[in-house]
Amino acid sequence: MEKVFLNDKLVDIDKAAISVSDAGFLYGAGVFETMRTYNGVVFCLKDHLDRLFFSACCLSINNTYSRKHITDGICRLLEANELTDARLRLTLTSGPMAGRQPTLVITATKLQPYPQQYYKKGVLVILCPFKQNPADPIYGNKTTSYFSRMFALNLAHKKNAAEAVWFTVDNRLAEGCISNIFLVKDSVLCTPPVETPVLAGVARKTVCQIALKNSIDLVEKNLYIDDLLSADEVFLTNVIMKIMPVSGIEKHTVGSGKVGPLTVKLLKYFDEFIKDQCGQK
Repeated sequence: MEKVFLNDKLVDIDKAAISVSDAGFLYGAGVFETMRTYNGVVFCLKDHLDRLFFSACCLSINNTYSRKHITDGICRLLEANELTDARLRLTLTSGPMAGRQPTLVITATKLQPYPQQYYKKGVLVILCPFKQNPADPIYGNKTTSYFSRMFALNLAHKKNAAEAVWFTVDNRLAEGCISNIFLVKDSVLCTPPVETPVLAGVARKTVCQIALKNSIDLVEKNLYIDDLLSADEVFLTNVIMKIMPVSGIEKHTVGSGKVGPLTVKLLKYFDEFIKDQCGQK
């Protein structure tokens, strides 16, 4: 029987339950992290926990759990489910409305990677019909108020696209529903600044570190639709997809329509970074 880690113990998945008065269930008052493990090692666990704790503090989400408690819970869960290469989801909510105890749920399932064809040919993305409001307090945080993201992602999937790209209300390029976005123009790597605001993605941070280490020109700046459409290369990042090449935006072909050389190089460096952190497969 598959197990989940609920608050402080392992529970059979069909017996795991939260209160009907949980603020996360009622109001989306929670934060979450999606993580990936290789060889039983969580990729960039510290970065994930840093973001979780930071967002919980910023949004006044009650958190009484320590990093050690969460880390131990992850290890126990992976062992119980006999997983080494896994997709982890860590959810923290403010808990029942009448109490002070937050709710912590960690799930672990066998990793289902994206098709290799996506990395060889690139994927299609659409322009999201909705806009991000920089004044909204949840933007820049990975909260459980995620319906608008999943709604837009579903629209993309109905058009046989892998992702929908969001812009702000003042027409600045922001991010995907579940990813950060990078452009390449004249061999310079560009991405919207975190202050846009966009989610400070763990894979995004890794790409920035790789660029710095390998003397690849990187610029974080405000970008617009013309920048997106004139880019030589475009790719998306999150810890599950790693670096996902984009070959088309709506009916527009990105660059030559093939996966670009800098994207290929960065994906190679990304895989090397994973091996250094998590060991050889």
